[in-house]
Amino acid sequence: MARPVLHTRVCDILGIEYPVVLAGMGGVATAELVAAVSEAGGLGVIGAATMSPEEIEEQVRKVRSLTDKPFGVDILLPSGVAPTGAPGGNGGQGAPAEMPQLPKNPIELLPQPYKDFIRKAKQEFGLPDDEETQEEFSRSIRRVGLGPAFAKRQIEKMLELKVPVFASGLGNPGPFVEAFHAIGAKVIALVGNVKNARRVAEGGVDIIVAQGTEAGGHTGRIGTMALVPQVVDAVAPIPVLAAGGIGDGRGLAAALALGADGVWVGTAFLVTKEANWPQVLKERILAATEEDTRVTRLYSGKTMRNINNPLIELWEQSGIPALPMGPQGLVSGELMNAARRAGKLELLMNPAGQIAGMLHEMKPARQVLEEMVTQAAEILGRDLGERVRVSTSAPA
Repeated sequence: MARPVLHTRVCDILGIEYPVVLAGMGGVATAELVAAVSEAGGLGVIGAATMSPEEIEEQVRKVRSLTDKPFGVDILLPSGVAPTGAPGGNGGQGAPAEMPQLPKNPIELLPQPYKDFIRKAKQEFGLPDDEETQEEFSRSIRRVGLGPAFAKRQIEKMLELKVPVFASGLGNPGPFVEAFHAIGAKVIALVGNVKNARRVAEGGVDIIVAQGTEAGGHTGRIGTMALVPQVVDAVAPIPVLAAGGIGDGRGLAAALALGADGVWVGTAFLVTKEANWPQVLKERILAATEEDTRVTRLYSGKTMRNINNPLIELWEQSGIPALPMGPQGLVSGELMNAARRAGKLELLMNPAGQIAGMLHEMKPARQVLEEMVTQAAEILGRDLGERVRVSTSAPA
């Protein structure tokens, strides 16, 4: 059977066959999934939010050993990340600032209400609270660090490795666009409203992702169908990828009809065989309905859509306001580390979008992409013409 043709200008910009981009899901989108999506004709994107520069290099090299197709790397940009070459960077003008010295147990940095919540949650769910658990979590915090210096080192490693595409899942990549363009790379920025779309457009990005609230993971407040055409109009002629609520060819066709030049897809690939995610968490997504997700600030301090679980419910009932991104990660990180040690994976962060109710089977990533493209091509090339009568003739 001949491969369908579905081509937009995004394909030309990124050097790919189909306008389907894998969302750079942290912890999920690692080399096997990234290579599978790229090999199938889309763009695979490494989810590197918490990866050290050394881990990014390892993943990039592994992707390159699995495919010669284009791919990207996605990180989160906190405020205060200095551009390459600026004071405080290692672009010839000094080393990046180190994170402040942490106490033996980083939880000591938290205000008392958050310490009390951690203690209550551990008691409620029977989670360990021993020194070994605390030390394991402390080591992970020290490895990643807090603040912009970590992101700066990630950026510098990506430039050194000459990654083909840099995607910013959070924050404005504008200060780094020139450096990435200098190595021939493209820059993608993800936004949840028109204001930020205009901001990243002014920064010179090549592609903007307009993500609606239906999406899993960090998400905003505006629905995809309302957001995408407004972003398309606001940033033209910069091409836009639609995200949020897109899990099959119907969603891809709808995105193109809204004016987008392609799609950024997370949840549908999260439950694929190549996704680096615990089987029990994949199964919870496959078993979920469209109403089984919940937006919470528990895990990162920012609004994030997850499959609901008892830990989220306990947090929301507490009424405690979330701390900023970074410190809030101390709260959730301590609890998730304890939950992993106790084998209670159902309490872990499990980002997923409202399309979870559409997903019932674990498939290879190639199959997901090919079915999406084939269905979209059939809708655009045949089904709509059969179902919808269009006439431009004047009424009698």
